This record gives sequence, C-alpha cells and structure tokens, in this order.
Amino acid sequence: MSSTRISCRVNAPRARVYRALIDARAIATWKVPTGMTSHVHEFDPREGGSFRISLTYDAPTETGKTTAHTDTYHGRFVKLVPDEQVVEVVEFETMDPAMQGEMTITTTLTDVDGGTEILAVHDGLPRGVSPADNETGWRMSLAKLAALVEAGCSS
Repeated sequence: MSSTRISCRVNAPRARVYRALIDARAIATWKVPTGMTSHVHEFDPREGGSFRISLTYDAPTETGKTTAHTDTYHGRFVKLVPDEQVVEVVEFETMDPAMQGEMTITTTLTDVDGGTEILAVHDGLPRGVSPADNETGWRMSLAKLAALVEAGCSS
C-alpha cells in the first residue's frame, strides 16, 4: 500500500473550504479529475455517515475500475472537525483484486496569510492504483476546489 500527499493554497477562508468538503453539490463539482463527470448517489456528511459516488470517463477509450468507463466508490466519514479536518475511508466497487481495499483520505485545513492551506493525504492506495496517477487526479480536483471556493460558490 502506498500514499500520496498533496497541498494547495486557496484564497478563501477555512469555513468556506470546509463547507465544500462536506456538501454533495460542491463534491460533484470539484472532487472529480478533468476528463470525468461525477454523480453523487448518496451523501450523509456526519461522522459515521456514508457516501457513494461514481466518476465516469468522458472519453470512451478510458477504462473504469467498476464498469467499462466508470469508477464507483463508497465510503464513510470517520472524523469531521468543523473548519479544520475531514477524514474519510473509501473503497472502489470493483472485482479487480489489485484495486480493492480501504483507503483513508485526510484533508486538513490551516490558516495562511490571506487564505487556507489544504493538505490532502491519501493513505492505503491499492497496489493497482499508481501513486503518480492518484497525485495527478488530486491536483486536478484541488484546482477545481480552489476555483470553486475562491469564487465564493461553495454551498
């Protein structure tokens, strides 16, 4: 199992960023890499609450983990510290043993001059997930999160 660690500075207050981490509409907008679309099936943002999300490739040539062109994952919120931290445990819905296993995503928010530093740590990547690809996807998603919260549109 491997990990990725990505940080991003945004020009928005922690409270606005935190809201975007626990709002289903915001998640559908930002927590999806470029080249994919998102569908939030279930989303209960409380400790112990669950979620289920599908990401579908725009290009028909891309291969998904769950179906031919879709990655579906489900999970639960383990820890929510308002305006500070979100800890989630997620798992791909797949029959591929190389893609199976629970992953922990810890997103921590800290104040920096004029905004918020976001640190996203993704622990326990399954052996079939390239850390470089995971990091690229997270960078794309965090850029979308930055655009969303800097525009003041989270929630």
